Amino acid sequence: MRLLALCGSLRAVSSNGAALLAAALLAPVGVEVAAYEGLAGLPPFNPDLDTDAPPAAVVALRQAVGASDGLLISSPEYAHGVPGALKNGLDWLVASLEFHDTPTILISTSPSSIHAPAQLREILTTMSARLVEEAFVTLPLRGRPLDAAAIAADPELSTALAGGLARFAAAIAAEPRADR
Repeated sequence: MRLLALCGSLRAVSSNGAALLAAALLAPVGVEVAAYEGLAGLPPFNPDLDTDAPPAAVVALRQAVGASDGLLISSPEYAHGVPGALKNGLDWLVASLEFHDTPTILISTSPSSIHAPAQLREILTTMSARLVEEAFVTLPLRGRPLDAAAIAADPELSTALAGGLARFAAAIAAEPRADR
């Protein structure tokens, strides 16, 4: 099973990126978590460019999503909302056949962030993602500068994250994507 990790933060060092890297370390046996690294390179969404030959960066994003069995999304909350780069990436997936019915979970790194997760739920539902809410994870990382290894080594954090990943993998196995 291959899961694609989308980080809403473009920072070189971010708690959201660390959480996704920790997910790769804690993934159940037989589950690979691959990080999507191209968010910053996507052009601003423009329907005029979404033709039979969209920009190469868009093709790469869509292929990565199409090759995955599910998505992990971890995003900060900026000004009570979803960061623009993540929203832009999702906009490029709206009309994408590769995205429809993709199992998706959210990994939040701040229990006080409520607006961005709510917006992501709305956006992803509108896009026809299959949200696996029982696998959503909230990790209290705010103010704790932990890297992926430290998150994976922390008993409380690793238990929460590994449990969410196990529930996610089980949900995907029980109901694979229709195009698989």
